[in-house]
Amino acid sequence: MSLLKDEIFVCLDCESTGLEPEKDRIIEIAVARFTFDQILQQFESLVDPECEIPQTSQEIHKISFEMIQGKPKIKEVLPQALQLIEGNVIVGHGINFDIALIAAEARRSNIPTQIMKQPHIDTLRLARIYGESPINSLDRLRQHFNIEYEGAHRAMSDVIVNIEVFKYLSKPYKSTAEILKTLQKPIKLRTMPLGKHKGRKFDEIPLEYLIWAEKKDFDQDLLFSIRSELKNRKRGGGFEQAGNPFGSL
Repeated sequence: MSLLKDEIFVCLDCESTGLEPEKDRIIEIAVARFTFDQILQQFESLVDPECEIPQTSQEIHKISFEMIQGKPKIKEVLPQALQLIEGNVIVGHGINFDIALIAAEARRSNIPTQIMKQPHIDTLRLARIYGESPINSLDRLRQHFNIEYEGAHRAMSDVIVNIEVFKYLSKPYKSTAEILKTLQKPIKLRTMPLGKHKGRKFDEIPLEYLIWAEKKDFDQDLLFSIRSELKNRKRGGGFEQAGNPFGSL
């Protein structure tokens, strides 16, 4: 079993026109192959998505339509990026989105890839296990670990920060296999990470909201946390109490 410090990983990040991989397009991609000692290779490029960039997306990544004029199309960029990505364990923050985005672009461009089958480590989920940062966004983790600021929310600056965050979060583990095994299991969240009850403990959230949320397409950790709370209430009589208007009297 090889040690983490001896292994090669690839960290990647995409900026896009939106949050739906099957519909939205990549407008910037950054990839870095790295070990715990150094970055071995890196690649980044702005991409002409051949469509409009919504203002809401521009406000996040600061990439305007003018900035991508004359830049290569995704079919010109993706083969070079995939050459670095394939054959390595992928690291990223909320990495399932980036992988799905790349896979969808590859399908549209008829570029073969096995990216959906590659092992990956989501540093967002590792941060949930770590549990010491009150907010698990990449920038808040950067601040938590006192990692140097790399500049605006752009793909390569996020990759560089993500690599450093990964090094901190992986300290309790000896090998990649150990991390991957840990991440196979759902993680119980401490508080609701989104929506109108963001930041509240699950036992403080109204039952009706939890029942509604259980049916949504949330990630496995959030769904596990919601269902765990619903089971607790069922065992404790919470379901009956919720339907009884005199229950609190």
